Amino acid sequence: MFQLLIVDDEVLAVDGVKSGVDWREVGISRVFAAYSVAQAKEMFERERIDILLCDIEMPQGTGLQLLEWVRERYPKTETIFLTCHADFAFAKQAIQLGSLDYVLKPVPFAELADVIRRAANKVRQENQLSEFTQYGKYWFQYQPLLVEKFWLDIVNQTIPGNAEAVMRAAEERKIPFAGEMKFIPVLIRVRRWHKVISLREEKIMEYAFRNSAEELLLPGRENGLLLSLGNGTMLALLDGDAESSREDKLKEACKAYIAFCHRYFYCDLSCYIGDGVRGHEMASMLLRLTELDRNNVAYDNRVFLLHELRMAAKQGVLPDMSVWAVMLREGAQEKVLAEAETYMEQQANAGRLSPELLHQFIQDFQQTLYYVLQTKGIQAHQLLSDSESMELSVRSVRSATDLIAWIRHAVVKAMTYATSIEQSQSVVNRVIFYIKQHITEDFSRDDIANSVFLNPDYLTRVFKKETGMSISDYLLKERLGIAQELLAKTDMPVSAVAAQIGYSNFSHFSRMFKKYTDLNPIDYRMKQQNKQAALEGRQSDNEKS
Repeated sequence: MFQLLIVDDEVLAVDGVKSGVDWREVGISRVFAAYSVAQAKEMFERERIDILLCDIEMPQGTGLQLLEWVRERYPKTETIFLTCHADFAFAKQAIQLGSLDYVLKPVPFAELADVIRRAANKVRQENQLSEFTQYGKYWFQYQPLLVEKFWLDIVNQTIPGNAEAVMRAAEERKIPFAGEMKFIPVLIRVRRWHKVISLREEKIMEYAFRNSAEELLLPGRENGLLLSLGNGTMLALLDGDAESSREDKLKEACKAYIAFCHRYFYCDLSCYIGDGVRGHEMASMLLRLTELDRNNVAYDNRVFLLHELRMAAKQGVLPDMSVWAVMLREGAQEKVLAEAETYMEQQANAGRLSPELLHQFIQDFQQTLYYVLQTKGIQAHQLLSDSESMELSVRSVRSATDLIAWIRHAVVKAMTYATSIEQSQSVVNRVIFYIKQHITEDFSRDDIANSVFLNPDYLTRVFKKETGMSISDYLLKERLGIAQELLAKTDMPVSAVAAQIGYSNFSHFSRMFKKYTDLNPIDYRMKQQNKQAALEGRQSDNEKS
């Protein structure tokens, strides 16, 4: 019989779970409760906890943080998550493949009983495993975190890449290791996500991603180890003598893993299977696999074998984009996009698509697009400086898929804006709106042009064609119009009126005002006040009569 700990900050939820399951029937002899991560840690230090039933979200520490702590200190404990969020159905299915599970609140007690029963059986089976009978037998299950750190130090070359240094490090850390053992490395790289996920979702996905890889690529988990290398990258190390490490079986397992992740994690990824190497050779093998991934700009959701892979052996030829420039100027953007996609597909199929060719294509296409924008008076660096455009541009060098995504975004945005420019009245309206919104600020013609992504000279021509005056004349007219209103209808000091419409220099304001109205500000105010007094006098005489 096993012991179980329920962790949830809601007392009623804990009581409900306690009373809703026949614990003896599912193999649990004692049930403990904790209402925070801190209480849970204290319970682990006092009692043997075989199964942890834990809420994910709590105010003083999350279930994920608790799980990380438990994995470091009590790796044999099986964990089941509880949550009220139903938007992780895809993660639930992935987590179920590993040692964790995921149950939605309100908890269906029949389902929870099945989950706990499976967890108890898993603990029972692992407890029945005998100690190591030979090097390699259950090797990866021995002190998993110490072993993981040992391998990370090897691949990061903290431990020098020679047999003596590796053996010495293993002895110092008391890790069973045989220098003659061979391992098959599999580099797993997420190439892109098709769904925007929050940081909270990302943490859950990390656990789910890892667990599904362990289940599909490391059957039984006694024949392999999975290392997280960060940035959506993992390295699976398989016992070279295990049946599951056979090339055909391993390739099929990687295909199944890719299909599973593409379906449930909404992502594209690739797996690179290396040659069998000894421990001290693993760092150099990882560098070769990483280089293959860097050079793979053509294919997603595939399995690659190191000894079969020959990427971009032929030199590609760039297309003539002068015709594309004409097509873009004439508004045939979909034809340009179709030709770009066809070119990339042809180069990939012919084995010519390399990072160098991709980079050259990007440079030429940018030049073509920017030339077209220049002819239309549009400032590309302003139009395409938003966060989405910049992110797509950064990612465009990673693969043909990412490049086409950036091209489509940039072309559609640029041509859509160019069309609106041709309807110049809409641009003039935006300029007038900008001026009215910033009338009290100190801004220049360049600031106005930047707000509508146009060259200042080009914008001036468009504006004058529509309004009959330059932007600077229009701005002066608007500002002095406001000044006239304030001088005539308020007692504000002239200096305050000047500041109100963006003039910090009082003398300059007075000169411009007199040039516009033939009166200085003080004379204008007196004239308007006299007019108002005369009008009020006439109204008074009319009322008396």
